[in-house]
This record gives sequence, C-alpha cells and structure tokens, in this order.
Amino acid sequence: MTRKAITVSNVTKKYGDIIAVDNFSLTVESGELFGLIGPDGAGKTTMMQILCGLRNFDSGNCTLFEYDCERDLRQIRKIIGYMPQRFSLYPDLTVAENLKFFADLFHVGREERMKRTDRLLAFNNLSPFKRRKANDLSGGMKQKLALSCTLIHTPRILILDEPTTGVDPVSRREFWDILYELRKDGVTILVSTPYMDEAQKCDRIAFMHMGKLMATDKPEDITAFFTEDLYELVSDNLYQTYLFMQNLETLSSVQLFGDKIHFVTRDIETLKQNLAEKSIDYSFIKKVSPTIEDIFIELMKKQD
Repeated sequence: MTRKAITVSNVTKKYGDIIAVDNFSLTVESGELFGLIGPDGAGKTTMMQILCGLRNFDSGNCTLFEYDCERDLRQIRKIIGYMPQRFSLYPDLTVAENLKFFADLFHVGREERMKRTDRLLAFNNLSPFKRRKANDLSGGMKQKLALSCTLIHTPRILILDEPTTGVDPVSRREFWDILYELRKDGVTILVSTPYMDEAQKCDRIAFMHMGKLMATDKPEDITAFFTEDLYELVSDNLYQTYLFMQNLETLSSVQLFGDKIHFVTRDIETLKQNLAEKSIDYSFIKKVSPTIEDIFIELMKKQD
C-alpha cells in the first residue's frame, strides 16, 4: 500500500480580509513528483510555506508523513528540503563553501558532509566549478547549487517553489532531469511551476486558483475536465481576428495561443459565416485536443 507523504485537509489561511488558501485539501504519495499549477497570487507559495512550518494557518490539518506541520516542526525540518523562489545563496562564497555552510546549518558531520558534497557536485555537474564564487555562476548553475544546498541533509520530501523561473530552456531541462533522478531514489517532490510544459512532466498535477483547488489528476487524464469542443484557427492577421472573435456571441471562449487562436463553440457553421463576412480565411480551422493550458484557463473561467 502506497504511503502518503503529504496530507492537507481543509486548510485555510487568511491575511486580514484576504483569503490566501481557501479550504484546501491535497494528498501526495510517497515517491511522487507532484506539480502545483497556478498563476501569481493563487496561494501556491503560502501553501508551501505552511507545509514547511514557516507560516501558521487558521483552520484545517496538515501532515508530512506522521508529523504535524504545527506541532512537530523540529522533526519536519529534518525531513524536508525547501527551495523558495529566491533561494539565498551567499554570493561571495564558492560553490563548495555554500555547501559546507548549509551542511553545518543542518549539523551534518564532517565525514558525511564531504561524501554528500562530492556526490551532489557530481550529480549536478558542478564539480568543475566548486571553487567558483556563487555570484559568478550562470542562472541555471545557481539553481543547481541552490538545489544541492537543499539536498545536503538528504531530505525525504523536497518542496520547490517555481525553481526554474527565469532559467534558460536548456538549464530547465537539465534541472528536470535531476528531479527525475531524485524521484527514482524515492524522494517525494512537490514543485510549483508557471510553465505548462513542466506540468506535463509531473506524475500528477493540481490546479490552484484564488486559494482553491480546482482539479487534480494525471496530466494525461486532466483533459476529462474539458467537456466542450475546442477549435484552433490560424490567421494572417491574428490579433485583429482575435478582437473580432471576442465579440461573437456564438463563442463561449476565445484565447490567443501563441501564433494561433483557440476557441470553443457549438455552432461552427455560424462562426464560419461570421468570419467570411469579414473576409477572414477560415479554411485553417480544425478541431484540436485541449492542452493543459486550455484546461486551466477554462477552469479559471468557471470559478470566476
């Protein structure tokens, strides 16, 4: 039987009159790579900080394995690794010195610290740069170092708050390769991300908006939440076509989607007639399967 690593039951957190987390419930299985997806202000960071014992909450229950997030803070801090959006590396310390500092912070003994440091440097391809100051690293290398510092005490649960934001595509891919290796070793990973392609890499995902859980499932099964026909239109005059389609009553949803327009309608023939009247070529309209981004936008509309 799979063991639950993270259990959140009806958690609510308010800042004055603002509800940051609203009756939120979630479970993450041991060894699972779980993605928390949502826009800025959705409540993702607050929820992660609650799990780490960095913020209290107003109601509900929250546990990591057998430990309560309010009562068992000392035990929880031993089993988690938390990487916030702005991880505070020491810029004037070298890669190796940063690792030593965080090892000392978690009371890792000298002999064990040296073994773990060598292993992490090799694991994250940082060995050639161990004498380089953190300030002189690239963005992607800084994130790898931050992750190494987070892993120095071998946590059982890893909580990562948008770890690849602002990182180049190659470094993002390398970072996720590292997460896959950690999952193979049995580490439970909860990661938030604004990138929908990264959501596809998770075992399961949860959509969060305005503090609430909107949906949770495997990425390949989340399309079940999209119940209407979705179409795609390619146009030479994309933005003007988008503005025109926004005012059509036959469309229940219209979204710019890169160099295309995604829309929902139950009356495709009337739409084609409307486009023809404006001399807009509709020959490239086709029905498409919804992406994770389409589903997220649709769920947000229903909640709003």
